[in-house]
This record gives sequence, structure tokens and C-alpha cells, in this order.
Amino acid sequence: MNEVLEKISKIGIVPVVVLDDAKDAKPLAEALVKGGLPCAEVTFRTAAAEESIRIMASEFPEMLVGAGTVLTTEQVDRAVAAGAKFIVSPGLNPKVVKYCLEKGVPVTPGTSNPSDVEQAIELGLDVVKFFPAEAAGGLNMIKSMAAPYTQMKFMPTGGISAKNICEYLAFDKIIACGGSWMVKKDLVAAGKFDEIQALTEEAVRTMLGFNLRHIGINCEDENAAIGVADTFDTLFGFAKKVGNSSVFAGTEIEANKKIGRGTHGHIAIGTNSVVRAKNYLETVKGCKFIEDSAVVKNGKLIAIYLEGEIGGFAVHLVQK
Repeated sequence: MNEVLEKISKIGIVPVVVLDDAKDAKPLAEALVKGGLPCAEVTFRTAAAEESIRIMASEFPEMLVGAGTVLTTEQVDRAVAAGAKFIVSPGLNPKVVKYCLEKGVPVTPGTSNPSDVEQAIELGLDVVKFFPAEAAGGLNMIKSMAAPYTQMKFMPTGGISAKNICEYLAFDKIIACGGSWMVKKDLVAAGKFDEIQALTEEAVRTMLGFNLRHIGINCEDENAAIGVADTFDTLFGFAKKVGNSSVFAGTEIEANKKIGRGTHGHIAIGTNSVVRAKNYLETVKGCKFIEDSAVVKNGKLIAIYLEGEIGGFAVHLVQK
């Protein structure tokens, strides 16, 4: 997969932006970056699109700014010259796709059926847009098409919202979803960028789905760990389960059989995607991770510790 598309995959949501006035580009980009989505697909439907891309790309170089609704090779040139890092189109135009590939520009053309996907494969693509997602059959259609085309991945757009984003992203053939619910045109027109930032933050939290999985308590030895688990079982009915390195009381309390990470122990934070959560916490929140603590299963990152402690506890992410 192309490097830019890899980065988009780690972000998870691509805000689809329609701007009628380029003056809104900078504050909108700032709201998206602060909200946790340093990415935008600026549609070429308006006269302000080209200048908006230029402003976003120059003012926020860390942001992945792309051009959407690109229909011609001339629009490709204008978008790239303005600073667009990727191209998105509603349908699959072989001329536009070939032109982008010749220029080394990442492109995700729209597809909605197996014939479209086969054209994309013939052109050498491994990621396509699925559009209009909900109207064209939604997640079930993507899963049906992914079955025979095992190497193809999808970026659905159209009808994606806070209500179905997690369902879409749970399918491993989907690298990201395009959506506009956090960048509503009326909010942009009214200059309510604080509300856009809040909606963006909410979208990220919904996508990542952070929750407390368990608290790990450091114990001197196995007997001490069993004693801790027994106490929680006796008091609260958290059933004891003895494991190799720890003893659980229910699913909430883990008593370690020896002193582990953290002064007092550790806290496990569950997430829908450890990869996306790690990227978000690094790029948006400035967190650092202990890379050699990473746990990988079947090529997928499923757990990793943050550097430092919170209240005497080490903290790690864990895949739900």
C-alpha cells in the first residue's frame, strides 16, 4: 500500500470537506488537527477548492490534505500544484487513474461493483473508494466483493456517520472511511469551528472506543496474588481465575504473581484499534510508547505500553 494511504489507514477517518470560501480553510484545518483528525479530502466541486488546499497544505504541513471529486487530469495537476497529497474521485476513470499513477500521486477512484474493482486491479491499484457506500449496499456489499478480490482494500464514503463508523472499520479490508458529519456545511458557513473541533473529537473517541479493561496489581508472589483475587471474589463476587503469570478476579482485577511494570501495577485501556489509538496519542496528544513492549499477533499490533506512569500505574493499550 502507498505510504500516504498507510498514514490515512492509521488515522481512520477522512473528513470530506466542501468549502465555498477559502477564508474558512485555515480555521477549519486547525479545528480538524486539534480535534484529532489531521486529514481532509477537499472536494473540487467549488471554485474555492484549489486555494483552500493551498492554504491547508502550507499552514499545516503535518496534515494530509487531498483533493476529492477529481474528474479530469487538469484538476489533478491543479490539486497537486496546490499541495494535495492524494486524489479521490467518485468513479473510476482509467485516464485519470493512469495519469495519477504516472505522476506518482496516490489515487483512490470510486467503485460500486465487481466490474469496477476488476478495472482497478487491472490498473494496478490495491485500494479503492467505495461510493456511495450506504446507497450501494453498505458493509455487506464490501464484504461480498472483498471475498473474491482478496488483495483489494476499500475506503467507503457516502452515508458514513457516528452510528456506523465502528462497524465499517471493524472489517479489516477497510483502511479508512470518508465522512462529513463532523464538518457540516452550515457550521463552516457560520464560522462555528469550535463546534467542528468538538464533533471531530467526538468522532475520534467513537472510532477508538477507549474504555477501562482491567487494573493490574503488583504482588510479591503467587500466594499474594491469590490472596488479592480471593478478597475481591469474597467481597464482590469477582470469580477467581488462576493464570500463568497472574490471577484474575472477574475481568476487572488482575493480580500479578510478581512485581511488573508500574510502581503499583498497570491499567489496561481497551480500544477498537491499537494501531489507530497509538497514532492518535502520538501525533495529537504527544505521548510516547515503549516500542519493545509491543505485542503483535498475526501481524497485528494488539497491545503496547505508554512511557511513564499515571498515579503510580503503567498504562497500556489493548485490542478489544
